[in-house]
Amino acid sequence: MSYKVRLYGRTYEFNDIREVMCKANELKSGDCLAGIAAEDTKERIAAKMALSNITVHDIRENPAVPYEQDSVTRIIQDDLNIPIYNEIKGMTISDLREWILDSRTTGDMILRAGRGMTSEVIAAVCKLMGNLDLMYAAKKIEIVTHCNTYLGLPGTMASRLQPNHPTDDPKGVAASLLEGLSYGMGDAVIGLNPATDSADSTGEILRLFKDVMVKYDIPTQNCVLSHVTTQMEAIRQGAPADLCFQSIAGSQKSMDAFGVTVEMLEEANELMRTEGTGTGSNYMYFETGQASELSSDGHNGWDQQTMESRCYGLARHYHPFIVNTVVGFIGPEYLYGSDQVLRAGLEDNFCGHMHGLPMGCDVCYTNHNTCDQSAMDNLLVMLGAGGCNYVMAIPHGDDIMLMYQTTGHHDVKAAREILGLHANPEFEKWMLKWGIIDEEGHYTDRAGDPTIFGN
Repeated sequence: MSYKVRLYGRTYEFNDIREVMCKANELKSGDCLAGIAAEDTKERIAAKMALSNITVHDIRENPAVPYEQDSVTRIIQDDLNIPIYNEIKGMTISDLREWILDSRTTGDMILRAGRGMTSEVIAAVCKLMGNLDLMYAAKKIEIVTHCNTYLGLPGTMASRLQPNHPTDDPKGVAASLLEGLSYGMGDAVIGLNPATDSADSTGEILRLFKDVMVKYDIPTQNCVLSHVTTQMEAIRQGAPADLCFQSIAGSQKSMDAFGVTVEMLEEANELMRTEGTGTGSNYMYFETGQASELSSDGHNGWDQQTMESRCYGLARHYHPFIVNTVVGFIGPEYLYGSDQVLRAGLEDNFCGHMHGLPMGCDVCYTNHNTCDQSAMDNLLVMLGAGGCNYVMAIPHGDDIMLMYQTTGHHDVKAAREILGLHANPEFEKWMLKWGIIDEEGHYTDRAGDPTIFGN
């Protein structure tokens, strides 16, 4: 079925829903690289007009990858709440947008409706929203998860303490870890990206983190972001893991490129249920990022924002403790410049919340992009205002192992103060106990001094 729109004296014709969705997407260098983007702003507006009149039912019936060919599609479709879907299937995407943005529509109402939406439907709504719309809608939706502590409580924005080291040297990791803790970072998770993907190294770092957590009575979670199979091997060898991590993608083909399958995720989820050291009911951690599917040729001709939304459809199947988009990491080939990175971060935060996920963001860019740290400051504050659950905390925002720029300890603290947000309550009490903050929540002279923890 084709879709025609008359605009500015010209008739625009789109061959199918895929073309409408691709060309309705905001400008992304990756879509241009793939040859699926609108030719100009006028065609993008025409595609948005066409999309506004398409129904929830129509989009559900046209998944990005056919059901029979793709495990991700099967999870998204099979998890759908059919009674809720039947309530909304006749709505147009424009109607759905207006309902979400209506001040009388609550976050709980949106969360319920989201259970009846496929990831493609959520992506479609996203394409009709401006940046402020995305912030306003996401802010309504509160998602609270529980591992050792709670994430997403009202009035909070947590941080992942990321003490990466180029060689995984335990002394170097420990030094960065204690410095970050002295700034009050790490209430979401203490999580390291390993330089070496081995069970022995993963287990050693997990034990280091757990020992520090126990020694200083730190209310948080530990994780090492090695491959899911590596983590499972370390756990079976006795390593204490509160969370199990894996990067995921929006298609089976791209999951294959990551060396991961749905069956592996099922196995990891069950292992964490029976042998994980977290005390709550949420113990999985997923990372995503727009254009993973494009870079691995697994997008099936669809735009990168729609494929990213499908990641969240896969993630919600496992009720994770945390999810985050590494928004600018893949580079300018897929998100060029500050405007595109900023837009993608807001899109991902909205789509994640619509899926009922505890959404975080690695507000970041690589050095070959045209972004700068001021642009990341802008996105950090906008995400905080839009209800983002957590962000990264790295010394001076400069990761010496992954070689990219993100948010630093001071950035997180400043954003919290600007927006009137706090660390998780248990963690804030811990900060007060150690004299890192005073009764008013301000940093003391002890902040940033790792020697407060002794040797």
